[in-house]
Amino acid sequence: MNVTIINDCRDENAKGRQVTRAISLFKCPVSFIRVENDLEAAGNLIDTLDALEENAGVVLVNVAPRNGSGKKWPNGSPFGYFWYKKILVVSSVDGLTLSLIKKFKLCKKIIVLDTRKTLEKFAKEKVIPEELVDYIAKSQFRSYDFLPRVGTYLAKGKKLAGEKLSIEGIPNAPKAIWWIDNFGNFKTTLLSEDLNPPLSRFNLDNGIETKFGKLPYYNRLKEVPDRKVAIITGSSGLGEKRFLEIVVQDVNGSARNKFNASVGDSIFNSPDRKVLGR
Repeated sequence: MNVTIINDCRDENAKGRQVTRAISLFKCPVSFIRVENDLEAAGNLIDTLDALEENAGVVLVNVAPRNGSGKKWPNGSPFGYFWYKKILVVSSVDGLTLSLIKKFKLCKKIIVLDTRKTLEKFAKEKVIPEELVDYIAKSQFRSYDFLPRVGTYLAKGKKLAGEKLSIEGIPNAPKAIWWIDNFGNFKTTLLSEDLNPPLSRFNLDNGIETKFGKLPYYNRLKEVPDRKVAIITGSSGLGEKRFLEIVVQDVNGSARNKFNASVGDSIFNSPDRKVLGR
């Protein structure tokens, strides 16, 4: 089994503590994906499920707004869990983190946990000492104190009670950039079926209207002419559903430099340039 952590507490101290705690509890390899916001987390969660294929795994995600709407919770967004095939996902439920899980229709419901009730159950079953209940319930670092303990417990085949949240209660994924890779290419939340007409009926000569201009489509990066801006079907995604990317085929340039865009920018013209809530 493998454990993957997706988290915006990503400095070396926070990363090291989370990974060490997870290794000590799960007794298996642990990888860490650094993200800055919930939309980056959403895309990386899909890619992690894809990477695990049919193998067993655990994905621990904690990326949610802490200000603004995040203030409505007693101590940050609650955590919920669901299973996708043999993979356990335990994640913060606020914001856009699970929006692509909804888009890909990977689960119907999420079991949302009450932190204190979960900890009281752990204490009753001797998973943690009684004196840790109040400390963890108020912890400022739940990714370290709470999340891996929940993941370890559930990965053993045990269950935790909670409120059932329909996936329909999760916000829809925006049509936006969710990641900019080291080459400056834009990974978008768009799938071929999101275009009108979809790629299966797309005329290459027409181009795709975007806020970055009318862009041609090519199946692969290799097919894009030098110094040309284009849309391709990228490697990120799950199964037959792969995200579209905006790329520039130029060793001296990139989509990021050409358009000065960032994660959260809409792909199509919209009154709101940003879709991220923070």
